[in-house]
Amino acid sequence: MNRIKRISAELLEKHPNKFGMEFDANKKALNEVAIVKSKVLRNELAGYMTSHLRKKAAREKASSAMSEQLEEVTEEDEESME
Repeated sequence: MNRIKRISAELLEKHPNKFGMEFDANKKALNEVAIVKSKVLRNELAGYMTSHLRKKAAREKASSAMSEQLEEVTEEDEESME
C-alpha cells in the first residue's frame, strides 16, 4: 500500500465525518486534522480521499439499486406462484 493510500485510510478512519466528496472541502479538512507541509502531498491526499469516497458512494448506490431490483423480482415471483 503506498503512502497516499495508507495516510488517507488512517485519516478517513479517524475522522470519517470530516471528509466528503468535494475536493476543496477535503483540502480544508486536511488542514484542520493534520499538519501537511507539502502542498503537493495535501492535494494528492485530498484527491485520493475524494475519489475513494465518490467510488464508495457509487458502489453503495449500485448495490442498493440491485437489491431493490431483486426485491421486485422476488415479489413478482411470489405473486405469480399464488
